[in-house]
Amino acid sequence: MNNSPLLEILYREPEGFSIWNGPPFSDGEPNVKLARVPCTAAKYSENGSRLMVIKNSSTVSIYDCHSLTETKSFEFPSLLVATISPLGTYLQTFQKFSSPQEKNVVLWDIQTGSPVYQLSQKNMSKTTWPSLQFNSDESVVCRMATNEIQFFDATDFLKGVVYRLRIPGVFAIELSRAPGSHIAAFVPESKGIPASVQIFSCNKDSQSSPVARRSFFRCSTVQLHWNYGSNGLLIVAQSDVDKTNKSYYGESKLNYLTTDGSYEGLVDLRKEGPVHDVQWSSSGLEFAVVYGFMPAKATIYDRRCKPILELGTGPYNTIRWNPKGKFLCLAGFGNLPGDMAFWDYSEKKLLGTTKAEWSVTSEWSPDGRFFMTATTAPRLQIDNGIKIFHHNGSLYFKKMFDKLYQVDWKPEAPEKFGDITDLAKSVSSLKIDEGKKQGQDPKPSRPTNNNSTPPTQKPAAYRPPHAKSAAAVQEQAQPS
Repeated sequence: MNNSPLLEILYREPEGFSIWNGPPFSDGEPNVKLARVPCTAAKYSENGSRLMVIKNSSTVSIYDCHSLTETKSFEFPSLLVATISPLGTYLQTFQKFSSPQEKNVVLWDIQTGSPVYQLSQKNMSKTTWPSLQFNSDESVVCRMATNEIQFFDATDFLKGVVYRLRIPGVFAIELSRAPGSHIAAFVPESKGIPASVQIFSCNKDSQSSPVARRSFFRCSTVQLHWNYGSNGLLIVAQSDVDKTNKSYYGESKLNYLTTDGSYEGLVDLRKEGPVHDVQWSSSGLEFAVVYGFMPAKATIYDRRCKPILELGTGPYNTIRWNPKGKFLCLAGFGNLPGDMAFWDYSEKKLLGTTKAEWSVTSEWSPDGRFFMTATTAPRLQIDNGIKIFHHNGSLYFKKMFDKLYQVDWKPEAPEKFGDITDLAKSVSSLKIDEGKKQGQDPKPSRPTNNNSTPPTQKPAAYRPPHAKSAAAVQEQAQPS
């Protein structure tokens, strides 16, 4: 592990963002690597090489993450939202639309500061931003337009659109990330024709027909989840209305498509109710699902949709698989009481249970050793703070803030870190009931309308996944 990168944590308060060194901390406290920089938003590139900082409604700065210095600054009047490409090569900006003649979406080469592509786009939503989608290594670039998907030459944007894939009524697309070999397209229900998701090859010569297709009735929105390897796609098909009147969530179903045609259909979930969360492992060979009316059930499936491990039931709606694929955290956040269960997937055993009440965000560290939760505004206006746990659920670090808007690990490729073979075994701060058997409830099931909520802060009402996504876009468009 000596040659492994050091972990870093970015946190943003009302006055701006700062960067800490990550755990393990000397003397139990982090050191500040970059003192507070005024801003309204900050976003790392996917590979952690650059940091995009929106300083105000007209200024975007780029920081080099190695030296933690500002390397480029851009000025944009009427900036609404911006994002950075996976390798930190490009900055994409969306400015207030004034007329079709004005190109208000611009892709900038960060190194040169020059625009490489421009277009006019009237509105921005979850399904249309970013306008240009990149895969992880930026070798494939595409854009959803009216009734078609447009592909570009990633080495020369001056060529403009190099080929078009016509899909009448296309409403949302998801490009596979690693590799960028396929693209999924969602077409909503129209005039009695069911909604559908189709998968196409990104190779122009192989696009005459979809390699896989799935149709849905009573489907208003979808979530599309590609695996690593780009050969499997999980589809959460969501309806705003549950016609059985069993849930005000609406109705959701989990579907699975493979690019080789080996599987096409529903995932056999073993409890009735909504799909709360789904996540692929880092290998792309298995996925975990949290589903069903409370207490929810959690199951791990292989890529042939065969259940391989039951994680029990409880007040859960969140699953987080660590970057090494060895550990999982099963949790109940949002309007649930914050129960967490930590599992060793390779050993198929429960490591420990604990709580992180009022958590808004949660993620494993890039090395897979630590799990961080955060309570942030504007979702919650009190009890803002950060908690960091060991892989077994024991609390490692806690810090409270008057107001906290954002917390992120600096991205690093998991393969840069050694195998997790000698993690701390101490669980002194955690009581684990050794008598619990694998697959049984780590905690007693609790109803979602629990009475442990403090009177000063009511949890937000449940919103289905697609509504959360739309809200997230609006937050990005109007940073705190």
